[in-house]
Amino acid sequence: MTHRHPDSLFLLVESFFRDYLGRVRNASRHSVLVYRDSLRLFFSFVADMRRRPVANLRLEDLTVQQVLDFLDHLEESRHNAVATRNLRLTVIRSFFRHLVRQDPSHGAQYQRVLSLPYKNSPSPVIAYLEPEEVQLVLRQPDRRSPNEARDHCLLLFLYNTGARISEALAVRYSDLQLAHPFQVKLHGKGRRERICPLWPETARTLRRLVNQLPSPADGPVFRSARGRPLSRDGAAWILARHLERAAKKLPVLRRRHLTLHGLRHSCAVALLQAGVDLTVIRDYLGHQSIATTGRYTKTNLQMKRRVLDAFWRRAGLTRTRDPRWRPRADVVAFLNSL
Repeated sequence: MTHRHPDSLFLLVESFFRDYLGRVRNASRHSVLVYRDSLRLFFSFVADMRRRPVANLRLEDLTVQQVLDFLDHLEESRHNAVATRNLRLTVIRSFFRHLVRQDPSHGAQYQRVLSLPYKNSPSPVIAYLEPEEVQLVLRQPDRRSPNEARDHCLLLFLYNTGARISEALAVRYSDLQLAHPFQVKLHGKGRRERICPLWPETARTLRRLVNQLPSPADGPVFRSARGRPLSRDGAAWILARHLERAAKKLPVLRRRHLTLHGLRHSCAVALLQAGVDLTVIRDYLGHQSIATTGRYTKTNLQMKRRVLDAFWRRAGLTRTRDPRWRPRADVVAFLNSL
């Protein structure tokens, strides 16, 4: 059987989403949207290069060179980061594996795409706040205001649970247990669920928040001032607003470039500093692999200093304190004259 008619490509696209992602993988709605957007970008690019409508694309148009050109386009024209480029390639490779299964007559063409490697990229330094810095941020919302009481509750919830922002914004009243033992059910990646304990203070703020909702059992807990589900952009604005307030009292916070995910990192580092085992932190954060959790051991300078001190003591060396240097008056005068 040959697949040269344009309809053949789109029948395979449909079976990829309906049969493979929907029935075989049972992919979440979020995952389906990521796959949809990536393939839409790819097909639009190929159509532009072939100078024909997307509806007229054929299977033989999907060559390894077109994929390579598309990946270059993402970085050079769309200014995507390497991580985004690799994510798009993951989607394309998944689609081409489906093509190999459904259309073996073009197997060699598809295998050339599947052989494309991911691009190496430097691992970014994880941005996080120390516990005392988080406390300063949490003190900024004026809890006498309903909106800012919600802000405080959201930020405290994110730090307490280490939840991804998508998990926090999806929390409903039915997911909360606000009587002892305090806990919340989080719906994570890949439809994985986990139970996370809540601090008594977090439970109290959540109780006050849900008591103000017109219908707490219906819809998410975290909502906008108009009663609609709080968006990711709205949550990012909340963090930026109170982080800026805190930075006026502690200017070093301006250099942190903290995002909502940074509160998740801050939670993980605080757990690590408290001596919690990596496997427990993995389950607390909902990581699939402990290798993901282990990256926090590379991040925390305070723990590295402790290791260095322990190594120093184990080596039997004597610590000597260097006398504190103080500038002479003539040196200060010289520097001030520059």
